[in-house]
Amino acid sequence: MAIIVAWLALFNGLFVAVNGGLTLNYKEALTKSIIFLEAQRSGKLPRNTRLSWRGDSGLEDGKEANVDLVGGYYDAGDNVKFGFPMAFTITTLSWGAAFYRPELQKAGELQNVMDAIKWGTDFFLKASAKRNHLWVQVGDPVQDHQCWVRPENMNTPRHVMEINENTPGSEIAGETSAALASASIVFRRFDRVYSRRLLNKAKMLFEFARTHKGTFDGECPFYCSYSGYNLYFEGEKSLETFKSQADSFVCSVLPESPFHQVYVTPGGLIHMRDGANSQYAAGDAYLFTVYGDLLTKHNQKVTCGDKQFDGTHLLAFGKKQMDYLLGDNPRGRSYMVGFGNSPPTRAHHRGSSVPVLSPNAVISCPMTFVNWFSKDSPNPNELTGAIVGGPDRNDNFVDQRWASSMLEPTTYTNSLAIGVLARFSGV
Repeated sequence: MAIIVAWLALFNGLFVAVNGGLTLNYKEALTKSIIFLEAQRSGKLPRNTRLSWRGDSGLEDGKEANVDLVGGYYDAGDNVKFGFPMAFTITTLSWGAAFYRPELQKAGELQNVMDAIKWGTDFFLKASAKRNHLWVQVGDPVQDHQCWVRPENMNTPRHVMEINENTPGSEIAGETSAALASASIVFRRFDRVYSRRLLNKAKMLFEFARTHKGTFDGECPFYCSYSGYNLYFEGEKSLETFKSQADSFVCSVLPESPFHQVYVTPGGLIHMRDGANSQYAAGDAYLFTVYGDLLTKHNQKVTCGDKQFDGTHLLAFGKKQMDYLLGDNPRGRSYMVGFGNSPPTRAHHRGSSVPVLSPNAVISCPMTFVNWFSKDSPNPNELTGAIVGGPDRNDNFVDQRWASSMLEPTTYTNSLAIGVLARFSGV
């Protein structure tokens, strides 16, 4: 118990010293991480938006199908709205808000996080207005990737895709159900009517996913995955099985575990692949932080062969992953735009790298790559709080826009980081 108390006391300040030298301001990182989500908004922006260079976009989304699909999020550096990553973003953001609500509230960021969640759930409510139908994509990724332009000035087709009884997509329906269900938990104590509306829609989508099974590959090769939506509705059924699987995962990740399988860079960062690897580091940081807190609360440990790891050990590992992204790494640089030492300045991101243009500006897609993508200078608009893809497996990194695997940010990386940053903000 004394060790646990000492560990928690270590994180009880706004600023935390790392390795006796580098000092990280987790509250600043938390605030900026949420601001990045505002940069990714599509639709009619509110007056209180904190990024002056962002404007309204996608105001006719859904028009080709006579539906209202205005709103939601662009998930990364392009201008397509993909349903799967948007749902995962809202699921993980809601999970963090539910688990670390007191920390977010004390940091003064709970309302901003709830606004970010609602921006996504409002879109999902519109996208699922018709029973057994879910609109899952807005925009043509192939044509969109042939034009480097801000969403405010995009002129590429805004084709829409849906899943229904004839063309099901259990993964996307399930993940969207999970997003709405988890968001309903967040809103339960603040807006019971809206919370109930989200939960009812989540149940409807869950039933749709369960009764009309099928894999939707419309977003492949961009997003191919599967969802664990059933966990939100199974209650305590098979919890022991889930606990065993969770422990097995921990044992496969922790470098000190005899069953360690995941590659770690020389500097200590989890590395799964070169494309947007920071999402895996942020994901592990969040999972280990939450699980570490739960193990500590219930005085339990994870057994990996002849070794045991308690909650403080998991917390330390989760914190180490986040600290690396914030600047505690061999290069001594931050991978969050606008934060810390030597942050990225050339994010692979259309809205950030293209100067503000008049709404009626004539756009030549081939020339956009000449004029803006290939320009060897910092982005004119700071993409505050964006966590970029990060370094390669040897901790190497180049701050060049063309290096999309290292420089492209994603909403789901930040949504995972927000819970961790709230936990370690010391509030």
